[in-house]
Amino acid sequence: MANKLQRRTASRRKLQLLPTLTNFKSVKRSSIIFNVLQIYKLKGKLEEIQREYTNLLAVRNQYLTLLKHVRIPKEVKVEKIGEEFAVKVSCNKGGDNLVSILEAFDELGLNVLQARVSCSHFFAMEAIAAPQDLQTIDIKVITQALLKAIDEKAS
Repeated sequence: MANKLQRRTASRRKLQLLPTLTNFKSVKRSSIIFNVLQIYKLKGKLEEIQREYTNLLAVRNQYLTLLKHVRIPKEVKVEKIGEEFAVKVSCNKGGDNLVSILEAFDELGLNVLQARVSCSHFFAMEAIAAPQDLQTIDIKVITQALLKAIDEKAS
């Protein structure tokens, strides 16, 4: 009987202590118990979200390591639009690809009018170039010069 009384007093002390720990205003036993249950539910949801977050981080890291091992084939596309050339280049990231491509344009006598470059996972460039003089340049010559510039920086 005394053991039962000791347990009751201990649980009452804990119930009286809970509102001060959790910043709840109510002192009713039922609302305190309800609030504690809500806290445990929220704690469980938080742990579930943390597990999901760590799983997503692991998937992201695997994806990024796979991207490092992907080899993008060298690709150069040149189209003539009026007097200008639309150039698209894609290859693996590394080296000074942009510098070598711009040097190749300069050697061919082409001015870059507009360009868009991306090198997040691989190197990609889209450019519009126009001849400096009224000289005629063959598309094959531009393509070969750009492939040569990319190959020189890759090796």
